Amino acid sequence: MVSPFPYLVQPTSSSSCLFVVLYYLSELVLSACLSVDIVCLYSGVPAVVDFAAMRDAVMKLDGDPEKINPVCPADLVIDHSIQVDFNRKSDSLQKNQDLEFDRNRERFQFLKWGSKVFKNMRIIPPGSGIVHQVNLEYLARVVFNYDGFFYPDSLVGTDSHTTMIDGLGVLGWGVGGIEAEAVMLGQPISMVLPEVVGYKLHGTPDKLITSTDIVLTVTKHLRQVGVVGKFVEFFGPGVAQLSIADRATIANMCPEYGATAAFFPVDDISVKYLEQTGREPETLAYITKYLKAAGMFRDYNNIAQDPDFTHVVQLDLGTVVPCCSGPKRPQDRIPVSEMKTDFESCLGAKQGFKGFQVAPERHSTAVTFQFSGKEYTLGHGSVVIAAITSCTNTSNPSVMLGAGLLAKKAIEYGLNVKPYIKTSLSPGSGVVTYYLKKSGVMDFMSQLGFEVVGYGCMTCIGNSGPLPDSVVEAITKGDLVAAGVLSGNRNFEGRVHPNTRANYLASPPLVIAYAIAGTVRIDFEKEPIAVNSEGRQIFLRDIWPTRDEIQAVERTFVIPSMFREVYDKIEKVNDRWNSLVAPSDKLYTWDDKSTYIKSPPFFDGLTMKLSPPESIKDAYVLLNLGDSVTTDHISPAGNIARNSAAARYLTERGLTPREYNSYGSRRGNDAVMARGTFANIRLFNKFLDKQAPQTIHLPTGDTLDVFDAAERYRQSGVPLLVLAGKEYGSGSSRDWAAKGPFLLGIKAVLAESYERIHRSNLVGMGVIPLEYLPGDTAASLGLSGRERYSIFIPQQLTPRMTVDVELDTGMTFKVRMRFDTDVELTYFRHGGILNYMIRKMLQN
Repeated sequence: MVSPFPYLVQPTSSSSCLFVVLYYLSELVLSACLSVDIVCLYSGVPAVVDFAAMRDAVMKLDGDPEKINPVCPADLVIDHSIQVDFNRKSDSLQKNQDLEFDRNRERFQFLKWGSKVFKNMRIIPPGSGIVHQVNLEYLARVVFNYDGFFYPDSLVGTDSHTTMIDGLGVLGWGVGGIEAEAVMLGQPISMVLPEVVGYKLHGTPDKLITSTDIVLTVTKHLRQVGVVGKFVEFFGPGVAQLSIADRATIANMCPEYGATAAFFPVDDISVKYLEQTGREPETLAYITKYLKAAGMFRDYNNIAQDPDFTHVVQLDLGTVVPCCSGPKRPQDRIPVSEMKTDFESCLGAKQGFKGFQVAPERHSTAVTFQFSGKEYTLGHGSVVIAAITSCTNTSNPSVMLGAGLLAKKAIEYGLNVKPYIKTSLSPGSGVVTYYLKKSGVMDFMSQLGFEVVGYGCMTCIGNSGPLPDSVVEAITKGDLVAAGVLSGNRNFEGRVHPNTRANYLASPPLVIAYAIAGTVRIDFEKEPIAVNSEGRQIFLRDIWPTRDEIQAVERTFVIPSMFREVYDKIEKVNDRWNSLVAPSDKLYTWDDKSTYIKSPPFFDGLTMKLSPPESIKDAYVLLNLGDSVTTDHISPAGNIARNSAAARYLTERGLTPREYNSYGSRRGNDAVMARGTFANIRLFNKFLDKQAPQTIHLPTGDTLDVFDAAERYRQSGVPLLVLAGKEYGSGSSRDWAAKGPFLLGIKAVLAESYERIHRSNLVGMGVIPLEYLPGDTAASLGLSGRERYSIFIPQQLTPRMTVDVELDTGMTFKVRMRFDTDVELTYFRHGGILNYMIRKMLQN
């Protein structure tokens, strides 16, 4: 394997651990030695669909289809398909798992086919947990032992939160599914050598602070610093005060602050964690010995070991206060003491990241409704979803046990959660349930409605399931800004649930606290969380557990035998998966009637001959977008709206709304996903000046669903362009956020800046990422988006070159093509990375 970092120099004693890891990986010359785990979670089905279609393409070109096969070990964890359809009951877990299998049987059967015909692919079945937590607790090696040859573990994952493993000292980061597929087929990763920013932690956190409070503080700080495309390495004496679960929580949210990786070098605490999670003593011995010999073992209290960094920023842990983030972005941190005033400020503010534009006379709107024979009232800020969910926090025993202890005290004080609030607990692994039950706190969580509903991402990814009809009717009637509170990592508009316009990220204990309060319009320091049946005012401080209380329970109940018992049977625990029958033919037999699995058109007409780059002439702008357009806006994962283009497609094929499932579950069908592109109901398109999954067909002036407008342009043979602002494509590493625009006929995106993974995905699909030159924006250039754009692409291309744009008005300006490496230019010439891989394998 060609070194991915050929320009690295010999590391020194002052080199960052990140630099040392990259150096040693660059020295590995055999691809068999560089064992990269490709963790295909949500991209699992699309990846296997692409591989199946690539085999067909190779066969049509008279090649050997079995050349399309992973050469690197690939662990595929099925964790994103389960939904919260049932909650609050002891049988919710079983009912949700049964419904998951009934809905997704065809997808699971297809994945099982993939596990049979593709070598080097291991599948962790549904019901096992969330990929990043399973990786942290079970899959990660830290150091590989390849027949007595030792080298650092490394990870490339098809989810942006792959970085969670950085908390254990394994260098990993997320890439798009398209790039990951190429890596699986043996293609080295191409990247510009990143800057390494040092993040120094010092001071002592208050005894009431959680790791969630720390990570939300770090997220806001690093977004302000600006670390997009950079590596962050944590150091300083404050790190030694953090458990591996705390570090993993901070590393997990790396995409939310924009970095490529958030690395914590291995220390004694790391080794103790490996021991706690059931790793073998001989494994711990060679990990420690190798890392010390290679200069990658850290004593965070030894200032002499502090590396040299490109730039250093720092945080005093003593300044961290309890906080949440929202209502629409994870970097918008709010101290809990300011939540009430912040929400009320957002109500009246102009529509935006911190505004809902509700008229002042409507701020006190209240709507009464009936639920289970009783009358309740909803208003702006009422909590209707409270979910302890996501690998970010459920991997951390301290916050999970903290939630359990808070629940215990709440029950003892006679508190409860209103029955219409959709409460749920979806741990990242079975270990969590194990220690919650053994410690005795699970019963109290259940009494408050936080029953285990599944092992998967669930509410965090948008699989929150339906709200009660009477609740939805009340929200709609009052046009209320209802709230969701979740222990997740993302709260983008339209992601959590279409009826919760305000969504806040919070620690698991705070999720329960806001559920008890029933509203986010509360100041916990001044107002009681509730009044119990005896008329006594109970404050949050009365039920909040201290760090010492939590640690005492954790030391007693989070033990190695739990991890061994859970993970010894992880690949065999799902009986329905085990009994699933799948074909074993090397070529997949596509079913033309399937609405889940469909052969994609990406390789139609592919030949071995390359076509020269073509300029884009007289393109129309399909969408004119603003800042922080997320991949959830571009390719939503949640429910399929009944009035959407995708719904019409499914209805035409005989499906009822109850059978639509979600966009996430339909990612093996390009016809559904193309129709779902830009179908987020919270998409703000400047052409319309409102939130809607629609646009204007410029030649006629008609307002249409985005897909329908793109179809009109396609029928006219017209290329398309998207205009956008800063941080285009932030959020999930969703490959369909690039595949979908490609299928809509979008040839290029012109933005002020891009998030790393999405830019890479666009390159992988042959869509040109264009960037305004410094100082230029659509506003400064006077662009309305109603012009027609011609982009002149020269035959001789170089990385990051500027090209000319000419409008039909006669105006011209220059933009930068964000092909950052020669390898990316090669992919573009081939029409995308997968086309390149097919031709490369046929030539070899």
